[in-house]
Amino acid sequence: MFPSFRWLSHYSLQWAQLKNHNPFLDSCRFHHFNTKSTTLPPETPHNTPTVAIFWDLDNKPPNSIPPFEAAMKLKRAASSFGVVQHTVAYANRYAFSYVPQAVREQRKDRKLLNQLENKGVIKPVEPYVCKVCGRKFCNNEKMLNHFKQIHEREHQKRVNQIESARGKRRVNLVGKYAMKMQKYRNASREVLTPKTGYGLADELKRAGFWVGTVSNKPQAADVALKEHMVDVMDKKKAECVVLVSDDSDFVGVVKEAKSRCLKTVVVGNLEHGALKRIADAGFSWQEVLMGKAKKEAISVVEKWSDREILERLEWRFDPEKERDAYAAVDAFYNGTECSLNCAEAVNFAPADWIPHGGSEPSCIRCFCSVLVRKKSNVDSMAMDFQKLVSELSLAGFVVGLPLVIGQK
Repeated sequence: MFPSFRWLSHYSLQWAQLKNHNPFLDSCRFHHFNTKSTTLPPETPHNTPTVAIFWDLDNKPPNSIPPFEAAMKLKRAASSFGVVQHTVAYANRYAFSYVPQAVREQRKDRKLLNQLENKGVIKPVEPYVCKVCGRKFCNNEKMLNHFKQIHEREHQKRVNQIESARGKRRVNLVGKYAMKMQKYRNASREVLTPKTGYGLADELKRAGFWVGTVSNKPQAADVALKEHMVDVMDKKKAECVVLVSDDSDFVGVVKEAKSRCLKTVVVGNLEHGALKRIADAGFSWQEVLMGKAKKEAISVVEKWSDREILERLEWRFDPEKERDAYAAVDAFYNGTECSLNCAEAVNFAPADWIPHGGSEPSCIRCFCSVLVRKKSNVDSMAMDFQKLVSELSLAGFVVGLPLVIGQK
């Protein structure tokens, strides 16, 4: 027999009261504890450097492949050096209205193919499918007319409705039409031809780049890109700078980045250009598009890490430290007072020596004499001197024991 509902409600009420007094009961009810204790290794934090990409579109536009594909491959290659957080591209208005020769030839071939399909000379193997509503057409021009007459008008109505709304109604309309508008944008890239240019700015924005448009004055894009790079370096937003350009005007900015201990990478077609000679690493556009740059970047990062380790281990001459060290050695051997104060004497004395207090002296020579005076037992005195000699040897001093014992 099944229990009554009254009993179930009474049981659930008691369980809720117990759980409020002891929240641990909830985990005991639904989880089985294993008697074997398992210790997981602690996760080590990865100090991944941040990367900033600066693209000079006037000097290095993506003419060979579509802009979106070029931007994504560039970001994948730069991600081998760290986390890509800043992606910036600058160009003048002419660069965004310019249509490459390959795109013009492609549009010309498409126009000729539409004419042959309308005359019935060529029949498509598969029908053209509208990516918004799924309707099929026998030629491309009919699908284009359908797209413009129906879907383009519907999209424009939605845009006007959102722009005319205010407040909460506008927010609700944006959420309501978001999926439909995104579906229209994805389909329009393949069907409609941009009115100006070939959609360079829109494709780069879709890839996550911040696109800046400057005037058509000469060097306007270079000046804006330099200022943006310096601003990122001043605010310490990046530890690695990737510059896409062959323009030698950026030599000064690359040198400035290296002087601030930033890693510099240049992407350009000139193998022996001025930028690649100065930068820490350089790749060509072909290497980026083929994926070769992403593979080579791993070895470049390993070389950088090895170089940093060697620089930390490298001995550097410090005149202040060398003068103090030689003064302590001279005082130790000559039996004269050294010029070190208590704080500096601690660097050359053993760890158990009290550097300051009362009548206690504060130099190496006086420490040795006090140690000899205070120790009456020869064995303990020898052990203390052996400890002193080992400490001084580790500190870099050359100690002569007969001379030390003679100082009484």
